[in-house]
Amino acid sequence: MRLWSVHPSVLDRMALIASWREGLLAQRVLAGGTRGYTNHPQLVRFRATADPLDAIGHFLMALRAEASRRGYAFDESRVLRTDAANPGIPVTTGQLAFELAHLRAKVSERDAAWLPRLPGIAPPAPSFFETPGDVESWERGTLGA
Repeated sequence: MRLWSVHPSVLDRMALIASWREGLLAQRVLAGGTRGYTNHPQLVRFRATADPLDAIGHFLMALRAEASRRGYAFDESRVLRTDAANPGIPVTTGQLAFELAHLRAKVSERDAAWLPRLPGIAPPAPSFFETPGDVESWERGTLGA
């Protein structure tokens, strides 16, 4: 499960679609609708908010907005909290840099034409705000994996 901290506008088509599917799975986990993935490290930051379902709802709606901008039809009815307020989840500069490098490695393999669209420094997704620091302690990914 990869719930990208980088802004959805920098995600290639495959990353955007995968993040939507995985965000819907995360929503189901946070709502108690599945026994799988309950201890997934990517969920730590959503659980740390005042209302995890609002946080994942805001995250999903930001993905949907980007998808709509590109002409894709992500089904809003699948989001439990479509009017959620921005949860303001902190994300470190190190995490954003790690994710951008991870995305760059993925994109170089599957859609090299997208590479020029990737910025030098990744802006955070709308649900997050950037703070100084290294890669997040919950991160389990490795570059290229």
